[in-house]
Amino acid sequence: MAHELRNFLSLSYDELEALNLKAKEQRMKRVAIHKIQEERSKYLADEKRIKAVTVLFSDLEGRLHMLDYDKKFLLKSWDNLTFDGSSIRGFTAQRESDLRLGLDWSAFYWGPSDVFGPGKVLVFGEVIDKGGAMYPADIRGVLKNYAEQLYKDEGYTLNAANEIEGFLFSGADAERRYHETHKFDYVNTGGYYHSLPGDPLRTFIDTSAEVQRSMGFQNEKDHPEVAPSQFEINYSYAEVVAAADHIQLYKLICRQVATRMGFTASFLPKPVVGVNGNGMHTNISISKGGKNLFWDPKGEEKLSKFAWAFVDRILTHANDICLMLNASVNAYRRLDPHFEAPNQIKASAVDRGSMVRIPIGNEKSSRVEVRSVGPDANPYMVMYSIFKSGIEGETAKIKNLRQAERYLPDNIYTALEHFRGSKWTTGLLGSDVKGRYADLKQASADRCPRLLGTFVKAPEVQYHHDVYNQFLWNMF
Repeated sequence: MAHELRNFLSLSYDELEALNLKAKEQRMKRVAIHKIQEERSKYLADEKRIKAVTVLFSDLEGRLHMLDYDKKFLLKSWDNLTFDGSSIRGFTAQRESDLRLGLDWSAFYWGPSDVFGPGKVLVFGEVIDKGGAMYPADIRGVLKNYAEQLYKDEGYTLNAANEIEGFLFSGADAERRYHETHKFDYVNTGGYYHSLPGDPLRTFIDTSAEVQRSMGFQNEKDHPEVAPSQFEINYSYAEVVAAADHIQLYKLICRQVATRMGFTASFLPKPVVGVNGNGMHTNISISKGGKNLFWDPKGEEKLSKFAWAFVDRILTHANDICLMLNASVNAYRRLDPHFEAPNQIKASAVDRGSMVRIPIGNEKSSRVEVRSVGPDANPYMVMYSIFKSGIEGETAKIKNLRQAERYLPDNIYTALEHFRGSKWTTGLLGSDVKGRYADLKQASADRCPRLLGTFVKAPEVQYHHDVYNQFLWNMF
């Protein structure tokens, strides 16, 4: 069919940015959801050039799923969208498979047509059980409810921003073909901050950054990272659920841009042994009435007592929640002290081997940086476990807690033991969801060699939840 016959929406990047920033501001100001729903519904009805709405949700492990609904159908049935939950890993059993998708109308995005296709908009969904309640394995919904309750009870706004590292490899399907090739090929070997204008890595970074900017990310800086062919594209703070959504969109954008260039954007924590791995440093703070509660110009490292208590609770529960922050077999290759790995259960302003770092800040930017997070973790689970542990967790009676000689697990089996044996994680997730998550991680681990060894094994890529190939999984 001739392209000129399709009268589909295709906006300039400037127009997209203006629309997305307006939606972001509404979300930040907590405009009543019924008002946003009315506004979005009217927009969709009036804008004849939109053909479909892409609804996004994440499974228990954090893998992003997308369904396209015809716009006219969605406008009639948006409050009764059903799907088969038994087909989603970690969701329902076959005997209780029906689940529903609600729409989080505040999490609405316009994407560039040259990346996502013309005539489409995106919105994040909320998984709902048959009785109409939040589905407990939808961790996005769990996080959203927790953040909203804290705002209602305490006036707290939970803020986060992530520094997400990735690799750009040759070939459009490099991860899924790893069991055949047993290697990843770099597209650039320049290293930290170094990339010539116009080379493949720089072109990829520039293109991805342009897409992010158009989608309201409010970019800060981007650059090649320490390892060959590694990248990082930084953007601004957001309220915690929006920040976790940004992580999912960031990885989606990078993968889409890379694929269109004939490359693979990989967020495996340690896809290549011998060079730095991929981290997802998670910067967090809490504000109330516009005031940053982590800031105290007279405090130690200019952090408030409230912030230090938050840090102490994170350190106390570090081993409990390690599996939630480092969710794959491959993630434990990254926790290697030879490559700036944050595997020490410490807090420091200077030591980048510490799990928690205290960056230089001011009243606006004062924050805590949790460095031990892998970029393949479920972002909603990361945010939920860090904030709830920091706010409500216990404080261990360990001498010199912030500098004690304690380390995170160096393999997923030890992390699983800590996770399964922890009362705290049962309180975080509930026994049912906790058991499902642990079983998924156990199943992946059992498909991989128990000892990591000195090179990346095919099964730790092949059975990785981000790379997940249902056909190969079912052949095991």
